[in-house]
Amino acid sequence: MTNVAVFNIGTKPIKNRFEFNFNSLFKLCIVPLSFDLKSMLKTLKKYWIFIATMGGLSILILTAFYNILKPERVLPIYQPAQVNQELVDSSIHYQKKYHKIADFALVNQNGTRITQKDYEGKIYVAEFFFTTCQTICPIMTEHMYEIQQETLSDPDILLLSHSVKPEIDSVAQLQRYAKRKGVIDSKWNLVTGDKKQIYDLARTSYLAVKTAGDGGPYDMIHTENFMLIDANKQIRGFYDGTDPEAIKTLLDDIKVLKASMYK
Repeated sequence: MTNVAVFNIGTKPIKNRFEFNFNSLFKLCIVPLSFDLKSMLKTLKKYWIFIATMGGLSILILTAFYNILKPERVLPIYQPAQVNQELVDSSIHYQKKYHKIADFALVNQNGTRITQKDYEGKIYVAEFFFTTCQTICPIMTEHMYEIQQETLSDPDILLLSHSVKPEIDSVAQLQRYAKRKGVIDSKWNLVTGDKKQIYDLARTSYLAVKTAGDGGPYDMIHTENFMLIDANKQIRGFYDGTDPEAIKTLLDDIKVLKASMYK
């Protein structure tokens, strides 16, 4: 009978080999990593001023590049063909360029003749109102006063309020209203005059009114629109004069328009 040697390898050698391999892996990877982290933290602590300075400079450089590359906001120039046709006189519905506020001659709260020359080279906000209005006009006047106060120190920004009831709003009436509402004469003109001229300005220059009419005895304009006019007599924005948020937008747009004057 042939003797066969049987070797019982068991599981311990395999387990030992596994433990050896795992420990080797830990020593090769994890332990050196902990030393690297400690070394890195030590280095960071040593050079933290330099690293913080370079980080700050990087942020400043990136911010500068962003501001340089960021497109500047430019206000549109409104032409009759771009505006809701309800606001545009039928005679100019399809006009696509060269639209400007027409020349005018009216009288302000002090009895002074006011023309386009008084607004030449200026940015101004225009509106249409009447002093005995009890609905939207008081709110609009409060907002015009707010614009006056916000732009008080800037002589390039003016205001212009046209009375749509010149038969009621005489010079004396406008003067009383101006004093009551805190109007500063050098900044803000309340004007009266020929009704047909005022209504024609509203409908064919400022594009401010939805209703048609000829400025006759029974014609009546009642609009909440404020219009932003640039130094070249062009319309650059329309705003709801009764809406506080629209007034904030208008004030921001004035700043944008003012900045563009010197470029």
